[in-house]
This record gives sequence, C-alpha cells and structure tokens, in this order.
Amino acid sequence: MRHHALNSEHLGLTRRELLCRAGMGLGALALAPLMGTAAAAGSGPLSERAPHFAPRARRVIHLFMNGGPSHLDTFDPKPALARYAGKQIPGGNLATERKTGVVMPSPYTFSQHGQSGLPVSDIFPHTARCMDDICVIRSMKADVPNHEPSLMLMNCGEARQVRPSLGSWLTYGLGTENENLPGFVALCPGYPIQESQNWQCGFLPGAFQGAHIDTRRKKLEELIEHIRNPEQLPLAQRRQLDLLRRINERHAQARQNEGALEARIHCFELAYRMQRDAAEAFDLSREPESIRRMYGDTTQARQILIARRLVERGVRFVQVWHGDGQPWDSHDDLEVNHRRLARECDQAIGALLTDLKQRGLLDDTLVLWGGEFGRTPSVELPKAGSNAGKINGRDHNHHGFTMWMAGGGVKGGLAYGATDEFGFRAEERPVHVHDLHATLLHLMGFDHERLTFRHAGRDFRLTDVHGTVLHDLIA
Repeated sequence: MRHHALNSEHLGLTRRELLCRAGMGLGALALAPLMGTAAAAGSGPLSERAPHFAPRARRVIHLFMNGGPSHLDTFDPKPALARYAGKQIPGGNLATERKTGVVMPSPYTFSQHGQSGLPVSDIFPHTARCMDDICVIRSMKADVPNHEPSLMLMNCGEARQVRPSLGSWLTYGLGTENENLPGFVALCPGYPIQESQNWQCGFLPGAFQGAHIDTRRKKLEELIEHIRNPEQLPLAQRRQLDLLRRINERHAQARQNEGALEARIHCFELAYRMQRDAAEAFDLSREPESIRRMYGDTTQARQILIARRLVERGVRFVQVWHGDGQPWDSHDDLEVNHRRLARECDQAIGALLTDLKQRGLLDDTLVLWGGEFGRTPSVELPKAGSNAGKINGRDHNHHGFTMWMAGGGVKGGLAYGATDEFGFRAEERPVHVHDLHATLLHLMGFDHERLTFRHAGRDFRLTDVHGTVLHDLIA
C-alpha cells in the first residue's frame, strides 16, 4: 500500500477527524471553529505543513508562455536551419498537427551570455543577462501536438481526465505560509484556452483550487472583485460571518463529507481575511519607483511584479500566464509575433530574477519558464483559417522543445539534454512532462510517488505511474 503525504500525525488530527477527512479531504473542517483569528487560521486546510524531506525550494513562480514558444528562436539555436533553409529535412518531417514543408531558418540571431556561455536569441536581452542562474532543459517532450491536451498534461499531469493541477498538489502537500492570501494564484490577463481547468483542484478539496486574477485590470477593486465591503465595517462583517459559520456547521454535521460546502466555508473566511492582506499585496504603488522602472509598465511587468510580491508574502504557487487564449501560437508571422511577445515580458523576467536574487529569495524560489510544447523547424504550409495562407510560421511540436528553471536548488548556467540537429525531436536525455513534475516535487521536498490522494478507490498522484527525478540538474 502506498504511503500518503498526509496522515493523522502529520496534520495533528484525532482519529475522528481523520475519518471525517477520508472522503473529501476536508470533512473535519465544518467541525472546527473558523473565527478568522490567528489561532483559527492555523488549523485550516491551508495551514503550513512539512514535506517528506528538506526542500530546496519553498515556493514556485511558473511563467507560462501559453500557445507554445519556439525553442528554435529562443534558447535552442540550430545552425542546420540556416544551412538547410528552403530544403527538405533529410529523413523527412515528423508528424505534427498540420502539414509542414521545408526548413525555416530562425529570423533572429543568437549570442552567448554569462560565464556559462549559454546562447540566447536577441529577442530576450534582459533574460540573457541571468543565464548563469538558469538551467535550460532542451529535451522536453509531451504526448500530442494539440493545445488542450498539452495544457492539461503540463498543468495537471494528465491530458484527458480531470486531475488536480500542480499548484493544487503543492498547496495540498505544503499548505501556505500566509493563510490570509490564497495558497495558489493564477495571474492571467483574460483566460487561456481550457480556462479554469488549468488551475483546477480536481478531486482534491476545494480549498486547493487556484484563484484566478485578471491582470488586465489595474484598480484593486476591479482586480479582485468585492475586495472591500462598501456597506459594513469589518466588525459587523465578522459577526455576520460567525453567524453564517454556525449555520453552515450545523448543516454540515448532518451531511458529512460535503466537499462543496466545506470549500465554501473556507472561501468565506479567506475572503474576509484577504480584505487586509490582498489590498497590500496587489498594490504596486507601495513598490519603490526604481523597482517599478526595473520591471517596466506592461501588463506582463505588472503581473510578474505582483507574483514576486505574492511569493514574498507566503503564497506557495503563482502561475503567470502571458495572455488571453494562446498568444505564442505563431502559425504565421512568427518573426513579428515572437519579437512582440518577448518584448512584452523579457524586461520583467530579467527584473524578476535579479530582484529575487538581491532579496535573497532566489535560492528557495523556483522559477519555471515555458509553454505547453515547442514549434517545428519546418515551415507550416498554408491552410485556410489557421495561418491566412502565409508561409512564415511554425506548427506545434511536442516531439522536442525547451523550458528553463532558475533558483530553487537547480544548477545555473546549465544546458540539460538536447534535440536533434534540426530541433525536431528530443534525443539526448529526453525529459517528459512527468519527469519535470517529479523533479519539481522533489525540489519542494516531496517524493512524487508518496504524495498521493485516495479517490474512487485508488491512490492518485500528479505523475500517475510515471516520472523520474532529474538529479543531474539539481545543485
């Protein structure tokens, strides 16, 4: 029988409480007083808990370039693309979502950076200055060349079935360092495809669901709806919430293991406590002018700076999405689109790594960058409705792509693995998404085979029955 991450001793539960939690994981929540005090907050579902072993990282910022950035035009240069420009790849093209033709060279130039000499495209000059802190994984691979299943695989470890997301697993295992803020926050200007499924809690209790913040909005009242109550003072709200809690507890006692009710009780309490802490955490005017200038004034800059402020205040997992839909999905006009998208985020990414380092936070903050897959070395052929008949973009490529990590116990200045000569397939030390997840959990102090949750008669985990920890990239 597998070992579970959370047992009665781990959580400090009585036998009765453990039995109550066995079904939905938070059955005992309705039996405990939730008064919004420090003592009550310490007994909630997001209370801080110890992992299996000493972690290298305590928090994660996931910079999600949704749509699939081209590794061939960012962090994995391939000279063969220039030599074979306009020619067929020897051996033919691998199958992807759409038909592709001859080799398309990169429109950008690469140069080496830092003592490590890692090459970076000229569209990421600010990130390039931090390469000695970055581990570039050049041999990533996924399962299929389609956005929806690849997003689910990257975020939830499963492309087809409803499963909890990585952020939900981490908050389930570790709790949060600040129970006055959500343990898991998804910052996205709008919604990506698959929307809230990307930060779902699946069959885990509702307290571990990611909280979406639409970062297109600047004013606090618009950024976080109903953050202030215009009609009641905090004391009156507290009395009202206490009454509601007592009614809900009475209702829950007769209906054990009602996950939706338990999650609702928790959300009421969290929303009350957030009125103070969230207002401070999301207020960028509290940052020195020099820091705001360092990050820039784009939507990406604002949300990446918010991410730093959130992890600094104890939020466990912050996912920063580039934008609505799938912005990096450059089936056409790749040269223009990738340069524009990089310009929107590059300065802020470089600022984030520099800022975390100067604050002493990079050592135990893991920063992850990448999309759900990469793009083909061969040009996408014209197709009505997808690339407007143009022949200047790349198709999706799940066979081989690049992601990078920084801080949190990984080796900086390292290129791990490699794709083939043209960048089509991961060949040297291939890394499946399950391996990436296993490594992330390891850095956070978890044995990925032991961090489980019993559901429908089975012990589930983020990596399912797969995953190998990449010890060679851990410092």
